[in-house]
Amino acid sequence: MLSALKAAFERRFAYPDLRWMPDEKLTPSRLRIELLSGLTVALALVPEAVAFAFVAGVHPLVGLYAAFMVGLITALIGGRPGMISGATGALAVVMVALVAQHGVEYLFATVVLMGILQIIAGVMQWGKFIRLVPHPVMLGFVNGLAIVIFLAQMGQFKVPGSMENTGHGMSGGEWLSGMPLYLMLGLVGLTMAIIWVMPRITRIVPAPLAGIGIVAILVIAMGLDVPRVGDLASIQGSLPPFHIPMVPLNWETFEIILPYAVILAAIGLIESLLTLNLVGDMTGKRGGASQECIAQGVSNTVTGFFGGMGGCAMIGQSMINVKSGGRTRVAGIAAAMFLLIFILFAAPLIEQIPLAALVGVMFMVVIGTFAWNSFKIMRRVPLMDAFVIVLVTVVTVMEDLAVAVVVGVIVSALAYAWNNAKRIHAVTRESVTEKGAKVYEIQGPLFFGSADGFAELFDISSDPDTVIVDFAESRVVDQSALQAIEAVAAKYAAAGKTLMLRHLSRDCHQLLTKAGQLMIDSDDDPEYGLVVDYSVRTGMLGGH
Repeated sequence: MLSALKAAFERRFAYPDLRWMPDEKLTPSRLRIELLSGLTVALALVPEAVAFAFVAGVHPLVGLYAAFMVGLITALIGGRPGMISGATGALAVVMVALVAQHGVEYLFATVVLMGILQIIAGVMQWGKFIRLVPHPVMLGFVNGLAIVIFLAQMGQFKVPGSMENTGHGMSGGEWLSGMPLYLMLGLVGLTMAIIWVMPRITRIVPAPLAGIGIVAILVIAMGLDVPRVGDLASIQGSLPPFHIPMVPLNWETFEIILPYAVILAAIGLIESLLTLNLVGDMTGKRGGASQECIAQGVSNTVTGFFGGMGGCAMIGQSMINVKSGGRTRVAGIAAAMFLLIFILFAAPLIEQIPLAALVGVMFMVVIGTFAWNSFKIMRRVPLMDAFVIVLVTVVTVMEDLAVAVVVGVIVSALAYAWNNAKRIHAVTRESVTEKGAKVYEIQGPLFFGSADGFAELFDISSDPDTVIVDFAESRVVDQSALQAIEAVAAKYAAAGKTLMLRHLSRDCHQLLTKAGQLMIDSDDDPEYGLVVDYSVRTGMLGGH
């Protein structure tokens, strides 16, 4: 197993795409944009990482360390330059039960195992299955995530210190009212206005960074009494120390952490790969799905040994980075390094930043992330696709991203199967090669969904002694299709009639051969995959 994984890794990742500047040189102007974009992302990462640490029921530094290490490693070796990774709420809501029952050390061990599972997924190239996610599911994912980001900011409109950490995140608390609320809303609106106007004035400084900086200076200079980053928690700390999870190395521990590790690995990869596709669409560049799986796995494995809570791609921060001009690995690396600088040296300064400025930035991310054209699209696409968009959006908000994507894919697959099941039909005519024979020209795919409809196409009692089933316009897909053919043949055999199969493509021929059918190759079999005039006579179909 290990040798196979090693060989697969070497084949796929011998020359990974680690280019920092895919299409342009690292000029001073480009470097400035990347560094300022990284600084903007780092400022937005601080309250998010602290909040998600509270959700998971761990110390804020556990979230900040994860944001730093996961962000740095994925920026270095990830599949999509421009993506930002760190501690996320989607993972935190799963971690809280583990921390509450077994403690933070089991969380660190789980994060290590989670990373190993993600590495295996990347080596086995399972990331390519993200292409099975239909576009309506992607639209629902984007819309749902935008709503989740918006709702996550509502906690900043509560009185600092009035919320309690129940182990399920910060809950309860009194809402701001009166002048504090008006002041908060005013600063949020001012930040959003600056972000909207700034690109029309100059692009020297990223608009989100300008919004944060101007509002922060205004608040500090005027001494306004508004909630600030320091009101959430102190972010002062040291370098993350190497720490082997203090858990018993036995089977019982493995049984405890494995279910959580599998769920976290799946959620992390789904969110990361969907974000990879989204960022790729915005930047016009394709990313490596399997390479991203490897990067996520390595980052989480390392994070687990340095006291971090693990993480995955963050769509909000990725959007901030892209909108600020970040296009290379430099921006992601800069964001991680700036975050480390904040923790080590600049905590007192960063703690003075008003939360209203960061909320304003995230609100602009919400506006830019939500697929507003989906309202127009839903009036034009099939009703089922519109339903999937709404369903995924609602499930993302009510449950989580992974559940929403799985539900959306299942519903889309069932709808596709149902539509194809209704396509099966037959055109009948007299045979020109076999006198007195009746030909059924099957049209539409033959699979589990259409097997019953296929059986209903034939009029066995009224058909002549020789019947030809022509599959030129059809395809035999699965075992259910083979069983349907066997059932029809058995009925004709019981009636003393002969059934002949014609124009089976080569892959269908192989399926029938695997099922034990007596299929004899012809010398004139075409190379493009048709098998002509295979006769299935009484007792031969399914009899050998």
